[in-house]
Amino acid sequence: MFGGFLISLGTISTAFTSSINQMYLTIGIVTGLGYCLTFLPTVTILSQYFSRRRSVVTAMASTGESFAIFAFAPAFTALKNYIGWRYTFVVIGTLQGITIICGALLHPIVIKPTSQTETEQKITYTLPGEQVQGFGSSGDSVVQSLEQEQGLKSGIELEEVEPVQVNPKQQDNTSKNRLLDLTVLKEGGFLCYSAFGLFATLGFFAPQLYVVELSASLGTERDKAAYMLSTMAISEIFGRLSIGWVMNCGCIRKIFVLLICVSLMCLVLVLFTIVNGFWGLVVCCVLYGFLLGNIASTHIPMLAEDDVVGIQRMPLAVGVYVCIQSFAGLAGPPLGGVLVDITQNYSAAFYSCAAGMGLGAIFLGLVRPAKTGHLCRRRKNGENNSAVEQVSKSSQRNC
Repeated sequence: MFGGFLISLGTISTAFTSSINQMYLTIGIVTGLGYCLTFLPTVTILSQYFSRRRSVVTAMASTGESFAIFAFAPAFTALKNYIGWRYTFVVIGTLQGITIICGALLHPIVIKPTSQTETEQKITYTLPGEQVQGFGSSGDSVVQSLEQEQGLKSGIELEEVEPVQVNPKQQDNTSKNRLLDLTVLKEGGFLCYSAFGLFATLGFFAPQLYVVELSASLGTERDKAAYMLSTMAISEIFGRLSIGWVMNCGCIRKIFVLLICVSLMCLVLVLFTIVNGFWGLVVCCVLYGFLLGNIASTHIPMLAEDDVVGIQRMPLAVGVYVCIQSFAGLAGPPLGGVLVDITQNYSAAFYSCAAGMGLGAIFLGLVRPAKTGHLCRRRKNGENNSAVEQVSKSSQRNC
């Protein structure tokens, strides 16, 4: 909710700026921080709300971005021509304030252990009666209302085998230091996945920035070349929706599905530099947009899977992962621009993106082996003393 306030404040403040340096402050810092405070918690909360249908839910939620680009971009352009860019920023900032309302509708999950024996632990997810009736039929995890709310009488009990004994003082200290805990960087699987995000991000920017110029350099009329971006956006919507259903089927491990998409993306980036003519580039844009939708809607929710860090440690890992990934987002476009200036060929930017995507695919393929090897070493050395390490040992034994 605070992030939505910052987004709205920064965008509206931009309407009253008089220099580009002031825009660096309003759009770059204030609005940028607001985007961070809204995006990461939303992805994390959605992943915690659902279990069996997590892939479908996160994929459907991510399509809002593509629909917004497809629908709002021409609408705001027309509005700018009618009322000017300053008032347009005021309108956009006002609409972005709706994020505050959306944040107010999200309730945190509070888990209260009710009883515990040597073989099982019962956890009660408490909700008002009418909410239990609405959520309980979906088969997904139930969102629990705040512990302080009154009148919470109905409950749904779930059983989990092999309970974990947690010292209350230790649990309080863990929750207090959770935001500053960087122990996730000690896990080989997470480091490989972070390297995947770092290098794969290099492959996201070139088509959007250079596909129009590449088309024009190959002889396509610039008016027709502009349709490349629209084609890419439409196919991205279908990519985001379809990948959720594919991953929800459970026929193949989700991380392997992501690996296939990343590998195909690398080939499509190379294909951009080979094809000639308008229709060849259109096919490349369709394939790229579809695969971009697959990857963009799954690479962050993938952290909730046990092959990476798991749902319990996702809130801790997602911020670190996006921070590492953002370095490539910051350096990628300038790197592509330098290569284009040196070679005087727009294909150079696509080759650099393909190389980054290829390296990302290699590190993604190493995630699961690194994860398994890391857990084996921890168990072999007898370091499973804390509650988190007992959970890791249980997961390794189940594997």
